Order: sequence, then C-alpha cells, then structure tokens
Amino acid sequence: MPLDDPEWLERMYNNRARVPEHGEYFARWAADSARVRESQPCSIDVPYGDGLNETLDIFPADGGTERAPVLVFIHGGYWRSLDKRDHSFVAPAFTGRRVCVVVPNYALCPGTDAAPVSISHIALQMVRALHWTWRNIAMHGGDPGRITVAGHSAGGHLAAMLLACQWERVAGDVPDQMVRNALALSGLFELEPMRRTPSFQASLNITPEEVPRISPAMWPAPAAGTLYAVAGAKESEEFIRQNEAIAEAWGPKVVPVCELAPGLDHFSIVDALADPAHRVHELAVGLLERRG
Repeated sequence: MPLDDPEWLERMYNNRARVPEHGEYFARWAADSARVRESQPCSIDVPYGDGLNETLDIFPADGGTERAPVLVFIHGGYWRSLDKRDHSFVAPAFTGRRVCVVVPNYALCPGTDAAPVSISHIALQMVRALHWTWRNIAMHGGDPGRITVAGHSAGGHLAAMLLACQWERVAGDVPDQMVRNALALSGLFELEPMRRTPSFQASLNITPEEVPRISPAMWPAPAAGTLYAVAGAKESEEFIRQNEAIAEAWGPKVVPVCELAPGLDHFSIVDALADPAHRVHELAVGLLERRG
C-alpha cells in the first residue's frame, strides 16, 4: 500500500473521478427522494439535538399495529458532502416491508473557522441521533429494541462505529446493545489513507493522533452485535481491501458476511440497497429480521 504516492491514493479513493457519471446518480437520487417525501407519510427535519444539521427524517412502516423494526440509514459523501434529503429514496423499499426508516443529517467537514467540524464531531452527532431514535421512535411505530444501522461509504464507517459504541457511557438508561446490527456498504475502516489523500486533506484535517481513534478496524471487536460488510466488485482495490480489513480485524463472529456485490460501483451499490430484488437489500432485511 504506497501511502506516500499521492497519485495512487487519488486513483484508489477519488470515487467521483473513478465514476464519471456520479453527477447523474446524485441528480436522480435527489429527484427520486423529493418524490418520496411528497408521496408517502413522513416527518421531516425532526431535531435530534441543537447543533448544526442535527435533524432527521422518519418514514413510518406501512400498515400493521405491531411495532416495526427500525433501519437508520447514514448517507455518505466522505463526511464533507451530500445530505439526508438526497437519500429519502432508500425508504420505500423498506417501509413497504413494515420497516420504519430514519435518515439523519450531520454537519459536514471542515465546517468554519468559528465552528470547525471533524469526523469525531460527526460520530458524536450520530451517537446523539441514535440515542434520540431509541428514546422516541416508538411514537412513530418503531421498535426501539430492534435498531439496525446501515450506511454508505463514510456512512458505513459511522455505522461500524455505532455498533462498537459503549452505549453505557452515553446515558444511564441506554441498553448496552442499543444498535444490534449494522450494514456497511463500501465502508471505510482504516483512515490513514484518508489523512494522506491530497483531495481530502484540507477538508478532513485528520491528524496522525486521530487515526486510531476514528478507525474501527484498529479497535477491538464489539462484544456483541453483527456487522455485514459489502463493497461493489467494480470498486477500487483499496475499497475492496477496506471491506476485508474490518472482517479481519473483528473476526467472523462479528462480521459473518464480507462480500463483493457483482457489477456494482461505489454509487450503484446504494441503488441496490433500495432495490427489493437485490441481494444487498435482502442482506439488510435479514439483519432487520434478526431477534435477540
């Protein structure tokens, strides 16, 4: 892994350069998401805290009287771009299967001189979003005892962090295993390459001291919970390595699924999550249906 070669790092991690049609994905996601918010029941911009971008959207499960399992989907964008409103399109495939979907927002790196934003800052925002969800989702028909977190790219990184979170340190009333399962799509788990990739350095501002604190693959495996790690088979060698790294670090008991989705790139894998006929979607459903 030639971490001192900036051109190699850009080839491995600059997904917008690797997928020239990325703008078409973003435009379609935004348009489809706007239609979803207009066409199905939802609660938009619900505050989960008082900080910048600390809001979330809730899409209740269709029909039924029993409390539904909860999917919290965290968007990607290298912690510095995109928005929850671009990802509402993920919800219908799950709400139609009696799943309550929550899509949180977060502040974006680097923030401002007066209010800087770091990856650690965003991770704590997601802790607050999950804590809010656990406390309040029953009012929206969700089961607080059945929360699964899914995330794409930077969101996959955050999903893994939440699975490993020491929830007893967050609040005294929170169960140790508040997040029971997680699905990381094209996740990032070792952040030293991010620190060294030229196009990310100015916005992410990762220091050498931060790397082990924000790299889940450098942490002990969670004592409980399950993570599925999936990357697109058409992604860079580094994204494929990152996917394998978390499985190697946490072991098969915690990461029983570590696989590549045939034919998918860094962006089409999100479409696969929203496609009820795709295995990526079925993996998410399998986690949501797990009990105990």
